[in-house]
Amino acid sequence: MYDMTIRLQTGRGTSLYEQIYGHIKGEIRDGKLLAGERLPSTRALSEYLQVARSTVEYAYGQLMDEGYIEARPYKGYFVCPVEELAGLEGMQESSGGKQENGGRCVTGRIRGEAQGGVTGKGAGNCPGCIDFSPVDIDMSVFPFSVWKKITRNILTDANSELFARGEAQGDMGLRQTICRYLHSSRGVNCVPGQVILGAGNDYLLLLLEKILGRHVPIAMENPTYIRSYQIFRSFAYPVVALGMDQGGMLPDRLEKEGVRVAYVMPSHQFPTGTVMPVGRRMELLRWALGGEGRYLIEDDYDSEFRFRGKPIPALQSLDRQGKVIYIGTFSKSIAPAIRVSFMVLPPSLLEVYRRDCSFYSCTVSRIDQRILDEFIRDGYFERHLNKMRKLYRDKHELLLEKLEPLKERFSVSGENAGLHLLLRTKRNVTEEELLDKAAEQGVRVYGMSAYEIGTSPEREGMDLDPGSRKEKPGAVLLGFGGLSPDQIREGMERLGEVW
Repeated sequence: MYDMTIRLQTGRGTSLYEQIYGHIKGEIRDGKLLAGERLPSTRALSEYLQVARSTVEYAYGQLMDEGYIEARPYKGYFVCPVEELAGLEGMQESSGGKQENGGRCVTGRIRGEAQGGVTGKGAGNCPGCIDFSPVDIDMSVFPFSVWKKITRNILTDANSELFARGEAQGDMGLRQTICRYLHSSRGVNCVPGQVILGAGNDYLLLLLEKILGRHVPIAMENPTYIRSYQIFRSFAYPVVALGMDQGGMLPDRLEKEGVRVAYVMPSHQFPTGTVMPVGRRMELLRWALGGEGRYLIEDDYDSEFRFRGKPIPALQSLDRQGKVIYIGTFSKSIAPAIRVSFMVLPPSLLEVYRRDCSFYSCTVSRIDQRILDEFIRDGYFERHLNKMRKLYRDKHELLLEKLEPLKERFSVSGENAGLHLLLRTKRNVTEEELLDKAAEQGVRVYGMSAYEIGTSPEREGMDLDPGSRKEKPGAVLLGFGGLSPDQIREGMERLGEVW
């Protein structure tokens, strides 16, 4: 890591963030900071310089926008390769490095960014941006005092038993509570012995590979949740990407492709927002019954948030022959840091798990399991969900209201559930143009191509179509979960000016 010495001067007419920006930019141009060199974190540099962390974030954000540095997820900030900066020498320098457009900071999309939260909340930072992330949630009404009280009581009353190794599938108390919750809210039919807890869906999918076996042909909807795709590819599973109609995955294609497993999100498909009708669900179940070793993986990631009509029962609730593997999580409904996901195995696969995989330890802390168990069992979870539903419903209606002036140019879908909407252009405007125009206004939106198997250069090992993003009609996601009402209004005002 580069040891940075910056002499900041107050009262000289140049803001502190501009001085930090100018110093680092000069070091890169002079060759004192070399390509690939890691910069201090924003926290470390702000503490060293005794300035606010946001000051450093603004400086780094401007450097990223201009292509001098890049943010690598979970690794930090690094100097860009020199050859990528060669074209910058002839560019006109703005005074102090901040460009203005009608009084608003122009914050372009970060180079190399995987749009749509493929690596989480989008790659890198975008200081000052209004970020319509489809993966962010609102933590403003989380009952921190209740969570602290439960934690304190559990630790006060804890004995050595709580700190001993627990059951491989997770503690029985929480599994019983989850079974009751799933049956009452989603119609899922299961017993605690079928439930396996894990620290996130990633672990459960890794465990599922041990249960299903190696090199299992699997079908996925296209577009889809790319993280699951990447996990299946890491298993060396042959992945078949199937297109969808307004009802979701087409079952007749499954028979033709000869797959054994289909991964679906019937209650709210990501990213299209499609809700699979019951007729299509029955077709998928008939396909699963039509051959030995066929299964459906139902990812029910955000079924709690439905804004119109009655809740739709899970696909698993229709299954009478043990063909559905049900996966859910508390990350969306409670908090991302609550890394508790659950998988409900059909009886035939449960036997395989107990025979071949029961030696794997549970990856969720027993203390966290106990806290979550009491949070749900004592009614706090249901009260929290009711607050969140109202909060998200208000934001959802506000976003739809602000989209009304754009209805002549865009069609809107996925508006019945979930925390994002999908906009498709009715005119000859590409995704690239939509993203660039939004970025010029300091707004981050997310392109559909980031979720399409076979179209994004980040997807190693696929047949790529470099021109697809520029030639296809524009389709973008607008998430609203992590934004305040004022941010939604301001963001849509900015988008309305350029879209």
